[in-house]
Amino acid sequence: MKPVCSIIVRAYNEEKHIGKLFAGIRQQTLTDVQVILVDSGSTDRTVEIARQYGVEIVHINPKEFTFGRSLNKGISHAVADILVFASAHVYPVYPDWLEHMVSPFKDSKVAVCFGKQRGTENSKFSEQQVFYHWFLETSHVQEENPFCNNANAAIRRSLWLEHPYDENIPALEDLDWANWAMKKGYSVYYSAEAEIVHIHHESWKGVYNRYRREGMAFKQIYPEAHFSIGDLYRLLRANILADLKAARAQQVVSRQLVPILRFRMMQFWGTYQGYRQSRHVLNWQMKRTFYYPNTELNGINQPNHRITPIQYQDEEHGKMQEGKGN
Repeated sequence: MKPVCSIIVRAYNEEKHIGKLFAGIRQQTLTDVQVILVDSGSTDRTVEIARQYGVEIVHINPKEFTFGRSLNKGISHAVADILVFASAHVYPVYPDWLEHMVSPFKDSKVAVCFGKQRGTENSKFSEQQVFYHWFLETSHVQEENPFCNNANAAIRRSLWLEHPYDENIPALEDLDWANWAMKKGYSVYYSAEAEIVHIHHESWKGVYNRYRREGMAFKQIYPEAHFSIGDLYRLLRANILADLKAARAQQVVSRQLVPILRFRMMQFWGTYQGYRQSRHVLNWQMKRTFYYPNTELNGINQPNHRITPIQYQDEEHGKMQEGKGN
């Protein structure tokens, strides 16, 4: 008998967070699942923790790593018809996360399902606004926009066999694949109920490099796209003003003004530079810059679901935590 789904997790030195993801998977209402870790050279306890949870381990050489290549390698070991992807620094909020991730595939036209993401109390303010912008409170089928995010997503294995992930683009392998699927007549489904907390804390340089690699990838996927210095200033101004409006509503302007300015500057300056570097070949130095940042964060979120969140064990303090945070 095939499992209901195969869950593929990509990781590098994620010992601080990955146990919470695996604990959340164990507490799902869907239990007949295969879990695969694709590890790209972790030197901490990431692999050890995965083994404690009975996870299958697949290794990839760090010098060979791209997001697409690591997914393809993990999927090659998967046996289920539905493939679920989760970043190593996310964890499900509710025990029906997998149910809501898998159920949209009852519709034969759905190729991709991606779920809601929310940040933590320590997430950068503007990062949280990005989550609110892209991950809405209501589920829907996306008719035209191929946006999705493989930090919390699922696809059909049969379609992956037709079209594996592009191993050469530096990022946005999810958008590229969804774009292909939509051109084939399939749809992308967004599930607001399939919610995870994304512990995504970076240095300012890390924010810049993330958007730079995504700018490079977007230009490769859509060669006709342009991002001018005028676009930079317009988007920078519009997003700063939107963030300040949200900060005023929360009465945190004085505390968040500088972080808002810094995040949006790194976001759009990185995007601008990425468009101009889109033809660069990713050498080992660039891969280290793009894929192996040093990050750490303890995460929480606010509840917004009709069932009880997962109760997580706080290993450091020996206390129970709800899925929404500390």
